[in-house]
Amino acid sequence: MNKNLQLNAAAIEMRCDQAARQVDIEVVAETGSTNADLMARLSALQSPVLRVAVHQTAGRGRAGRPWLTVPGGMLTFSLAWHLPQAPQNLLGLPLAIGVALAETLNALDQNVQLKWPNDILREGKKLAGILVESAAARDGGTWVVIGIGLNLQVSDQLESEVGRAIADAPWLAKMDRNDLLAQLLNALAKALEQFAAQGFAAFLTRWNTLHAYARQTVHILDHGQVLHRGTALGVDLHGCLVLQTEQGQVNVLAGDVSLRPAE
Repeated sequence: MNKNLQLNAAAIEMRCDQAARQVDIEVVAETGSTNADLMARLSALQSPVLRVAVHQTAGRGRAGRPWLTVPGGMLTFSLAWHLPQAPQNLLGLPLAIGVALAETLNALDQNVQLKWPNDILREGKKLAGILVESAAARDGGTWVVIGIGLNLQVSDQLESEVGRAIADAPWLAKMDRNDLLAQLLNALAKALEQFAAQGFAAFLTRWNTLHAYARQTVHILDHGQVLHRGTALGVDLHGCLVLQTEQGQVNVLAGDVSLRPAE
């Protein structure tokens, strides 16, 4: 394997900023799901853990949808982190994570935008997805597990399996994977510390600046059925999507709904 594509926990740790140095880093060749791995261990965790898999065989997206991967073509990892907030106060967390990732990728000249509630788009196609799962901590607050899949180099065959056009980032695919992962971890650790102190308020304006469908007409779908149609104005302090519909303004909670641009 090209040495730039090899992942090594010590090499990632060497590149970590102060906020990320508290994270225990694990690299495995293959697992079913890094999120499932960490969720199963939450009760025993004492500190944050980053678990990176070279290949995931049972990755998941929102609503249990499968996240298909190809060995070496994607970066798949999960970060377990303790936050002081109760689970019901974490509605904006997936959006805050999106901001941290998008800003890091844009610093690497990727020109990405955010699709509510938890996708990162490049040229209008999905480049990365975020899955946040959580469990109340015994001593208060919440343990969250943040799963991220970032497409680096995808094949026509994978696009065919997924059933839609997806984005990749060939230039990022040539980067040293340890350097790329360390940059993403540094951004995530900083964002999580900021979210712990200030909640989603620290990310609201930044998210709306990166909004892919700002002022565009969109549909909100629930299991394929259109729930709302309106102009996407942005998100509010709770991470809800604010829509201007013919009936008035509607604030949409993420849940299992999805957004599609109107044809």
